[in-house]
Amino acid sequence: MKKLLSTLCITIGFAGIVNAQQTEALKESIKRGAEIYSDFCVTCHQPNGEGVPKVYPPLSKSDFLKKNREKSIRAIKYGLSGLITVNGIKYNSNMSPMGLSDDEVADVMNYITNNWGNKNEKIVTEAEVAKIKKEE
Repeated sequence: MKKLLSTLCITIGFAGIVNAQQTEALKESIKRGAEIYSDFCVTCHQPNGEGVPKVYPPLSKSDFLKKNREKSIRAIKYGLSGLITVNGIKYNSNMSPMGLSDDEVADVMNYITNNWGNKNEKIVTEAEVAKIKKEE
């Protein structure tokens, strides 16, 4: 029983360290993502993430971001065209690719999915972004 309890304590302690490291990594990614957002995204999606009604979709409290993680990453990485629905409103604008590297895409995703009423504790990583390919 002592051995089991000891192993359990070590496992929980290790999990706490890993979680703390992930939290710190997420905080740093969000900080970098804020700068990228200011440089590339703010013109259309606005400083408050609310977009432009019926022209550029909001990122603020966005159901699209919550439900479409991969498609959201792909949109930042490769651009987006065609009809999408965000918070019950249809948008049919074009978003050009921004020319961001995979780590920059991850950082801006972590920023937008953790601001303006959005919460995403699962960090978007450069490796995750690298796996996402352009749709043909």
